[in-house]
Amino acid sequence: MPAPKHKATLFILITFGASWSVALAYHLAGGKWNTPLSVVVGAVYMLIPMLAALFVQKALYRQEIIKPLGVSFRINVWFFVAWLLPALLVFCAIPAAALLPGVSLSPEHEGLFRRMAVTLTPEQLEAMRAGYAAMRISPALMSLIQGLIAGATINALLAFGEELGWRGLLQREWESLGAFASSALIGLVWGLWHAPLILMGHNFPGHPVAGIFQMIAASVLLGILISYVRLRAGSVIPAALMHGSVNGLYGISLMYLDWDNDLSIGLFGTGGCLVMGAAVFLVFLFDRFLSREPLFQR
Repeated sequence: MPAPKHKATLFILITFGASWSVALAYHLAGGKWNTPLSVVVGAVYMLIPMLAALFVQKALYRQEIIKPLGVSFRINVWFFVAWLLPALLVFCAIPAAALLPGVSLSPEHEGLFRRMAVTLTPEQLEAMRAGYAAMRISPALMSLIQGLIAGATINALLAFGEELGWRGLLQREWESLGAFASSALIGLVWGLWHAPLILMGHNFPGHPVAGIFQMIAASVLLGILISYVRLRAGSVIPAALMHGSVNGLYGISLMYLDWDNDLSIGLFGTGGCLVMGAAVFLVFLFDRFLSREPLFQR
């Protein structure tokens, strides 16, 4: 059995090695991002941290899975916070981004259509425009309903593939660092793990290299929020729920904007990072002054 202090390192090495190999193989095979096949590759990519955590925890260390990694379905208020907080974040990210240079509000969704034009045929793009125009309710409201449903179902299942590793195994192994430091460090690892996908055009197709650093910054901020919910809930399930909701609702943060620089927009862009930074600050205030048992003060 490897030394206990090496468990987190082994998990990270196995996860990064397997994940980056999948991305490299897809790239060398001529695969492009934002295609139907890339959705399958992305789903496989998301499951690798869970498989690595199970391998390290059970096969290498021969330890239990459920309790040590925080798998609990005992519902509490933090499950609902995890599900609904991403909606607040993505809607706030719209006006935050609109305050930045080169970004403006666009009720006609011109920025979103221009971004989709990269992957859709002219006929598909025209059909998308017609679909938006024919909606009897707001496209944002429809996306909100769909995103929340997806966030609590298929997206949560896929996100669990990541969270059992990040906020399951790593959160436990690094708990001696303290809640805030461990949460930020997990976010840093999480952001770097996305690097091959960002290079292929995920989230920031116009800035694949600078996008890596933007993604790391966003992952640290979002990671702190997800970890706080996970620790308060005493379960990794709300972490998967929150992660899944973020993925399901992310498109809303792009819907009413037009932009020159894709690093500025979206929940993971500069505007979204300002919102998440403010949310982290509010969490600090809540934890310090309103919580019966502060986590970040330990």
